[in-house]
Amino acid sequence: MTTCHLSKTIDILQEDYAIPDELITAILHSLFEKSAKRWYYGIRKTNGKNTWSWWKQEIITKWANDAWRYKIENAFENSFFDPEKDKPLNCFLQQVERLNALYPEMSQKMVHMKILKKCGGELEHALRSRCIEPCSTEEYINALEDIVKRTKIRRSWKQLDINSPNKPFIKKINQKKLSSPIHPTIMSKENAINVEVLDT
Repeated sequence: MTTCHLSKTIDILQEDYAIPDELITAILHSLFEKSAKRWYYGIRKTNGKNTWSWWKQEIITKWANDAWRYKIENAFENSFFDPEKDKPLNCFLQQVERLNALYPEMSQKMVHMKILKKCGGELEHALRSRCIEPCSTEEYINALEDIVKRTKIRRSWKQLDINSPNKPFIKKINQKKLSSPIHPTIMSKENAINVEVLDT
């Protein structure tokens, strides 16, 4: 969950359950991780106790700026699903979270459409064929997992290794034998007549 998505979630919980500021700010430190948690402790030490609305503004100032947006937009645009390396669940949800962070008011349908366009080609067509809007994110992920499991879409072609011990039986034909005048595949007309005469 992104920090901006976190602040939106806290707002909803506060509104729905009338959670007091004291409780929200008391558990705020447990909601951050890694560098975000270090940032929180630094701000808390400098500014002391504050309300949730104050903390929300600090979060927006820290992360919802032009540099942050540029970073998230680049991450979305440069991310392409590779069925040989990526897991459908992780890849799809990551793209959903990026779009939700950039465009909080964007509808779920538009989020899905943007992600589908990133798939392109056969994969996009396969997903659109299986998922007819309105369709949930979970349904798209399930469809993507099924496509990856059952088809070879977007997979690179691998040349058969003829030296592999597991290779299928390959019939090798001796080229010298092919030059024999009685071989049916390369028999000349003269040889064919001679063979026919001998057979009679």
